[in-house]
Amino acid sequence: MKLLVGTVGQTRAVFRVDAAGAVNLTQAIPAIGTDLAALIASPELLAQAGDVTGDAVAVADITPALPVEAPGKILCLGLNYIEHIKEGGYDIPDYPAMFMRTRQSIMAAGAPLIRPSCSEKLDYEAELMLIVGKGGRHISKEDALDHVFGYTVFNDGSVRDYQRKTHQWTPGKNFDQTGAIGPYVMTPDSLPEGATGLKIESRVGDEILQSSNTSNMIWGVADTIAIMSEFTTLEPGDLIALGTPPGVGHAKKPEPRWLRPGEVVEIEIEGIGICASPILDEADLAKAAE
Repeated sequence: MKLLVGTVGQTRAVFRVDAAGAVNLTQAIPAIGTDLAALIASPELLAQAGDVTGDAVAVADITPALPVEAPGKILCLGLNYIEHIKEGGYDIPDYPAMFMRTRQSIMAAGAPLIRPSCSEKLDYEAELMLIVGKGGRHISKEDALDHVFGYTVFNDGSVRDYQRKTHQWTPGKNFDQTGAIGPYVMTPDSLPEGATGLKIESRVGDEILQSSNTSNMIWGVADTIAIMSEFTTLEPGDLIALGTPPGVGHAKKPEPRWLRPGEVVEIEIEGIGICASPILDEADLAKAAE
């Protein structure tokens, strides 16, 4: 099932997307609410959503919103593709690098990705993201895929000079409105097991920046869930980003390729969709809101 959370006019709803357009699930079943939280909590409600019929609206008329409005945790892997590790000058690890993002650092697909006033080194990172369905602790690799509600697209926008100010990556990964999510969420039955074998790409216009495949991840979905649930209880609605392939801007030769205001960066994952974000300078943010 392909799901989309967004607004039409002033009304936010959850939509099921198919070839005919987007069917308003919230209107048909009010208990579904205005983000994916209720569907994540209730497999029965999700099953009902698959049977909803009604007039479809054009997807282009929907302004995307975050799939989960208030995720409890946003957990992220770093260094999960070997060629990306090499381009960054790191040693290949035997345990994944991990960091967390704040709620203020993420936003919906289509919203501006903000280049902060203190830096011009805004980088892109195409990533697969999963949404936790069933929570748990000490989840085995064998059971891990049963804990996935769905998959979406993530752009882990990174301010590189701030990322490298300390051994911890927190500052560079948590500037406000630098992590774009969505717009679509695919339930696991709609994709290959563990979302493997999917082309993943980033681009600006015709310029292809990254191009790889989710099969190239060192730690796949099941591994990641098992590893993360060793140290924290995963909860329904948590978001987990699975790292980026090679081709990031800071490693480009002969000089880095930073995102610039006025550009639109697109992250596409085969079978899921495109997460597009216009780049806006922080100084122009207030003007854009007028």
